Amino acid sequence: MFLKDMMLMIISSLILVVGVLIG
Repeated sequence: MFLKDMMLMIISSLILVVGVLIG
């Protein structure tokens, strides 16, 4: 469960970074 939470956080951060790069 903890690993899944970490994965979700990492994916969320990646989406944020991609959004900033595109924006």
